[in-house]
Amino acid sequence: MNRTKHRDLTIHDVARPQPPLAVRGATTLWLAAVGAGVAESVLGVIGAVADGSPVVGLLVQIAFRVIVYGGLFVVIDRYFRHGIGWSRWLLTALLGTVGIATLVVGPISWFLRDGDFGALDWSGSFIAFGAIRLVHITAVVSAILLSFQPDANRWFSRRPVRRTR
Repeated sequence: MNRTKHRDLTIHDVARPQPPLAVRGATTLWLAAVGAGVAESVLGVIGAVADGSPVVGLLVQIAFRVIVYGGLFVVIDRYFRHGIGWSRWLLTALLGTVGIATLVVGPISWFLRDGDFGALDWSGSFIAFGAIRLVHITAVVSAILLSFQPDANRWFSRRPVRRTR
């Protein structure tokens, strides 16, 4: 019978360290950003279907977004939350630059081109889309700020534990 002796165990065998509060908050905010992206996509598909867009084009866009959002979820849950350093940089680079750019290009170009707030269609879907977009941007910016707090920096730079036996 193979028995483990008490003196061979370390605290790392018994309890996995929990991420600091900044990382837990950033994880929640990254997931909220992905959720907001999914909600925006759903609203976009509903609008496209109502406008009579071709179904094949919609299916391709939906498939692409499922892959992207699914991949981001895996990175956040499996790697970021557990302190794998590259995941913090990947999320910051993808969602913090490319993601934010795609979220603000449309409104900025509309503002520069037209900018007439009186001409906006203040429908329920427009307000819902704007609210989700605001949550999306706020979640990404806040997640980036929390991801680089001193506690988070220590969490992502920790060295693997060496086990002696």
